[in-house]
Order: sequence, then structure tokens, then C-alpha cells
Amino acid sequence: MTNTRIAHYPPTLRRTLSLVASEARRFVLLSLATAIAMTVAMAASQAQPQPAVNASGVVYTADEHGNSISVIDLASGRVNTVSIPISPHNVQVTRDGKRLLAVGDPAAEAHGHGASQGAKKGKGRLLIFDAAAVAKGPVVEIAVGAHPAHVVADPQSRRAFVTNAGDNTVSVVDLDKLTVIKTVRTGRYPHGLRMSPDGREVYVANVQDGSLSVISADSLTELGRIPVGKTPVQVGFMPNGGRVYVSLRDENRVAAVDTTKRTRIGVIEVGRNPIQVHATPDGRFVYVANQGTDTEPADTVSVIDVGTGGVIDTIRTGKGAHGVSVSNDGGFVYVTNIVDGTVSVIDTATRKVVSTFAVGRGPNGITYGRPNM
Repeated sequence: MTNTRIAHYPPTLRRTLSLVASEARRFVLLSLATAIAMTVAMAASQAQPQPAVNASGVVYTADEHGNSISVIDLASGRVNTVSIPISPHNVQVTRDGKRLLAVGDPAAEAHGHGASQGAKKGKGRLLIFDAAAVAKGPVVEIAVGAHPAHVVADPQSRRAFVTNAGDNTVSVVDLDKLTVIKTVRTGRYPHGLRMSPDGREVYVANVQDGSLSVISADSLTELGRIPVGKTPVQVGFMPNGGRVYVSLRDENRVAAVDTTKRTRIGVIEVGRNPIQVHATPDGRFVYVANQGTDTEPADTVSVIDVGTGGVIDTIRTGKGAHGVSVSNDGGFVYVTNIVDGTVSVIDTATRKVVSTFAVGRGPNGITYGRPNM
């Protein structure tokens, strides 16, 4: 209704119509403001992390889809996501807590951090950070093999071992000299790897030939291969080193391996498409992240009771549960959810998710660092 038409109405009617129009405008504005406030509040609640109960230390995630590393300060709940020049698939903090290692292929657009050490076209990268100053970027960048997947460091924090899925090798890096000192042949498509608690051997999951390569950390040679099952992705040692658990992604199972006899001794049914596995420090439980598939992502973690050899609990986390790390005291388990872009914090006493942190896009690998590093 136009103002010209209203001008022809009697004064009383004009006042009534003006009052109605004014109230209508107030109602619309109030509704709009309420809707905006609700939207902002919802967004804030989804993005604002909540500190884990009684948790301390630092968690790092490899945000492969975002070309970044996220640093979670557990005590404060703050999350800092830092852009880096690779698409990191995995991260690992060294035992001394001083360095953070990240591996992956070069990002589509490099960010120009750090100094390159013999980088060659087509090679993957190992990035080394000051663990307490990740935001400053990598201290050094080292060329390794093709399509690096995972990295671990020895107990002395002197050497790093990197699986190169693209050329069936493991690169051994001297962390003091900052150079590759040996390349070890493995099975086909080596992916996850872990070092034995005594630092003497490295077990590597070879995805495409259903085996584990056993590498001597002393001689830097492959000592043998252990058949384990279909599509092994990652391994997890028991604290005493006597047994290794291996995720068999396409079997929806986890295999148990006797490290003394170097033979498979059993299998355990878990959730869909298990990826990373990690034992608690007391050796009683193994936590297994079940990622599912790209089209049907899973969102669970299976808890294996080592004593009974079966799953005693299934915990719902977020979509695409992938990486697993455990705090040094065994109080909390940290799980990356690759589809949701989050980290779930599980209290091992209650086996419940007590906090969820938003991190960078596509978090894969995850590692826990000691408090006050």
C-alpha cells in the first residue's frame, strides 16, 4: 500500500494503518535479529572447543585436506591451525618432545616455509618443526620417497623412519644431520609403521601384499615379512613389545601377531574398515578407529580387551574415525574424524567422549605430546 493512497484516508484510519505498519516492521526486525542470533550461537557452539576434563599436554593433527597442522592445547582448549607446504598424512612428536615430524606430498600451492634439503620433483617431504613453535613453520624440509604416509622416531629422538607408499621403501633420516642415510625395501605399498618399545625393530604394514615388514633399527635392513591378512594399514605394539595388533581394513578385523615367533596368532572382529590402532600404557586395551568408506563413513572406535581377546565396547566419535593416540598416563584417547574435521577425546575410565575439538580439514594422523614440552 503506497503513501499516496493512505493520504486520501480519514485521519483516524491513517493513524491506525501507520501503527499497524510500525508494529509489523518491529516484528520483522525482531524476528530477523532473533534468527541471526540463533545462527551465530549455533555456529559458535559447533566451532568452540571444550577442554577435556583434567586433560593436559598437546595434541597435533595432520590436516591432509587443509594442508595444515592443528595444535590443540588440552588444558586451555585453544586450537591453532597452521598452514604448511605439504598435504600431511601423518605427524609424530619425538620422544624428547622437542620436534614435531610431518610427512606428505607437496601441497598444490607451497607456502614457502623453512629450508629445503635436497628436495626433488616427485619426491615426498618430511617437515621438521620445533614442537613448541609450530606456528613459525618448519625448521627444515627433507626430500624422502614417493607418497610418504607415516613417520616414527626412535626412543633417542635421533632417527626418523618414513614409509614411502609410492616406491615400496622406508627412508631412514638422521635428525641431527638432517639427511636421509638409508633407504630400505619393504613389501608393496608400505603405510603405517611403529617402533618396538625397546627401539630395536620397526614393523611396517604393507597394504597391497598383506604383510608386515620387520626392519632392524640397528642394521637398517629388512629382517623378514609376516603374512597377516587383507589390507593391513597400521600396527600398534603392546607396551612390553611381545605382541603387535594390525588393522585389516578390508576384512573389518584386527590381527594379533606374536613378535617373538613373528607369526599371526589370532584375529578380532571390529567395526567397518579399521585404520589406526593404539594400546593403552597398561597393556590392557587396544583402541581401534573404524573409518568406513568415502561413501559410507563410519564413526566408531572399537575397544579390544587384550585379556579376553574380544571387543568389550564400541564408542561413537565422529564421521570417518581415522587416527588414534593415547596420553602418556593412559587417561585419554584422542581420535581424528576425517569427514567431520574434528578430534574426539575419550575418557578411558568411562569410555565416553568428553570433548570434541574442531581442527583443520581432513585430519588423518594424530600424536600426543607431553605437558610442559
